[in-house]
Amino acid sequence: MTFSPHNVPFFSLSFNLVVTALEEKIIVSKLGDNATLSCIYREKELRLKNLRVYWQIADDQEECSVVHALISSQDNESEQCIHFKNRTRLFWDRLESGDFSLLLLNVSQSDEHRYKCVVQEKIEYPKVIHQAEVVLSLAASYSQPILSGPIRNSDSTGEEVTFSCRSGNGYPKPIVYWINKTDNSHLPSSEPNITLHDDGTYSVFSTLKVKATSNMQIECSIENKILQENLSANYTQQKQSNESSTEGYKNLGKNGRGAQAAGIVSIVILMGLLTVLTCWLWRRRSSRLMPYTGNE
Repeated sequence: MTFSPHNVPFFSLSFNLVVTALEEKIIVSKLGDNATLSCIYREKELRLKNLRVYWQIADDQEECSVVHALISSQDNESEQCIHFKNRTRLFWDRLESGDFSLLLLNVSQSDEHRYKCVVQEKIEYPKVIHQAEVVLSLAASYSQPILSGPIRNSDSTGEEVTFSCRSGNGYPKPIVYWINKTDNSHLPSSEPNITLHDDGTYSVFSTLKVKATSNMQIECSIENKILQENLSANYTQQKQSNESSTEGYKNLGKNGRGAQAAGIVSIVILMGLLTVLTCWLWRRRSSRLMPYTGNE
């Protein structure tokens, strides 16, 4: 789409203009946050009334690409895409100092684009004095992975066992790694099951099937490349042998018999104390009675 510089916010650069080298930045923002798209010019002092600031989508494949426009010291919303209505702000107190950055509110996946900032100064005729491109990438941290594994019998070495790992509330799609921590080798797993939720985030569920060994140490790792986050959960072998179970029952029986004997001893001691107390009270009462002799 080609625009004229005199009647709409965006324009063709086909006419001869001196333009500074195009700078490009990558901005990473979390879903639902506000993102600041940077566009800074520090070459000279500027006057707001002489400036025109245009923000547009550089990789737009649709009809509308106007994000924000400032013309004649006023925001111009006539060509602004509906998707950006009431969601964009320039920092008015910074414009004359050369800061033409754009604040984009409540970002979502549909805001992931390459954006272009073009600044014109109009004194005798419009002249492009600065332009920049900003790539907006969105991300959300995944939750701490939950790793589940088998509780094995001591004689299950060599049998196939299954591990599962789950995490959620992240964006974009994660990369899942399974690692054998005994030698830090990567383990092949099935294709992870990734689910997209209504809020735009993903959850992931992955399983691993391996042959049981006598010393299993397994790690599940969830990587978010944009945020450069790598969250992991570890599994260390848990054994449940027949011998330990039998020994547990034996100990339980011993403890039960010991508790029973202690209870009997306590009852015997209590009964003895009650007997002594009863005898003492009876003797005390007898000593207070006056004997009857029959002599008047």
